[in-house]
Amino acid sequence: MTDQATLADRADTFRSISAATGEAEGPAFPVHGTADVEAACAAAAAAFDAYRGTDAETRSRFLEQIGEEIEAIGDTLIETASRESGLPRARLEGERGRTIGQLKLFAEVVRAGAWRGLRIDTALPDRQPLPRPDLRLRTVPLGPVAVFGASNFPLAFSTAGGDTASALAAGCPVVVKGHPAHPATGELVAEAIRKAVAASGLPDGVFGHLTGPGNDLGSALVQDPRIAAVGFTGSRGGGMALVRLAQARPVPIPVYAEMSSINPVVLMPEALRARGAALGMAFVGSLTMGAGQFCTNPGLVVAVEGEGLDAFLNAARTALGDAPSSTMLTPGIHAAYTKGVEDLSSHPQVETVGRGSVGSPTCGQAGLFATTAAAFLADEALGHEIFGASSLLVRCRDEAELIGVLQAAEGQLTATIQMDAGDTDAAARLVPVLELKAGRVLVNGWPTGVEVAHAMVHGGPFPATSDGRTTSVGSLAIDRFLRPVSYQNLPAELLPPELRNGGQAGAPLLLDGKAV
Repeated sequence: MTDQATLADRADTFRSISAATGEAEGPAFPVHGTADVEAACAAAAAAFDAYRGTDAETRSRFLEQIGEEIEAIGDTLIETASRESGLPRARLEGERGRTIGQLKLFAEVVRAGAWRGLRIDTALPDRQPLPRPDLRLRTVPLGPVAVFGASNFPLAFSTAGGDTASALAAGCPVVVKGHPAHPATGELVAEAIRKAVAASGLPDGVFGHLTGPGNDLGSALVQDPRIAAVGFTGSRGGGMALVRLAQARPVPIPVYAEMSSINPVVLMPEALRARGAALGMAFVGSLTMGAGQFCTNPGLVVAVEGEGLDAFLNAARTALGDAPSSTMLTPGIHAAYTKGVEDLSSHPQVETVGRGSVGSPTCGQAGLFATTAAAFLADEALGHEIFGASSLLVRCRDEAELIGVLQAAEGQLTATIQMDAGDTDAAARLVPVLELKAGRVLVNGWPTGVEVAHAMVHGGPFPATSDGRTTSVGSLAIDRFLRPVSYQNLPAELLPPELRNGGQAGAPLLLDGKAV
């Protein structure tokens, strides 16, 4: 760990900002530069061969060791993260549990072996008109991965978050660019990972951690020729800047960026008639959770005009007024949210349905707004994300207009249908539309809350992500950092061990097209 007494005298340092007060406080952290990027990437490249060669048990135990080291930090981690993010203790304790759970999940994935993608097509020397060669396939890790910590999840999507866990599981060293909004939290977690590296007998370069408040650090990291892939969670502007840098390299690399989503919620007619008021209250609970600072926040509601919709709006208006305001993550996020809401509320085709309570200057005031389908379709800006507890209701005249709104929306992380039994036929017409727009389709739930599971997809068509074929949550996240290699007619002594003698015992294998 860096000597804080020495750092205090340096000019090239920065301090974290208290989310509640907006004031700088706590210890100084280094502003890393190009020389630090060079050193971290060189160490990662030097560690790559040794780390990718680790056996499943060593790698799995390493991931579990990281979780144990994070747990051992204790209350200091929760208190530090709360100060830097403004998030409440209960939320952060849950996030810590999720972070450790992700590491355990990927340890299980590594042990199970399906990620290896083992396939063998045995030789058919007598096949006519041409013989078939012996073909054997496995996946290999891409190389060192750059991971960018997220502002809204200081634990689960940051230093030891899902991108880091899945890249390490794949056999890729990781260099993290810590988010400048929570450097103290990031350093605590980084030190836990370094302890796990040492305890596991792995090269130091398996994990690197860089800090600094500017964009130059991230740019230098993405452009370093030793970095083979990038994981990012943040704004569309930030994600696309990294994509452009990665594509402009002499050897372009993939950037898996989770960026922008407003997560439409469709309120079906029968559901509104039966429980419009209850839906309004539940919607506000999802909207205001965590001050609305979730990438799955329900920022768009679509419904056909009717009596049930009025009940939904009346209940939502009341619930908004009763909802306490919450501290936002950073002054910058608060300022952007405030401007976004001001622009939306002043739009000539938008009405204000209700606003939340007003808190301290660092709190975001929740808001629900409404417009017509015609206005929404005429102005694409109405479909842009406002990161915070703001949502826009689009009133439609009929189902055809509702489907038109959904088809015009951008790519999303989630799409939700609130329905009752009488809505089934209409909902069946919506699912084919929504599955082309979102990575996760829900019925009778709310999009906030992403389960870490094998069948989870946290991704979606652009601009929800830069590559809609992937997920950043769940066991499939490991696939982003692997690529397939086929070995043709190699003698056994040249084959990877897992492809010799009919495949590695216990690992899933596709043999001549059949699972064994």
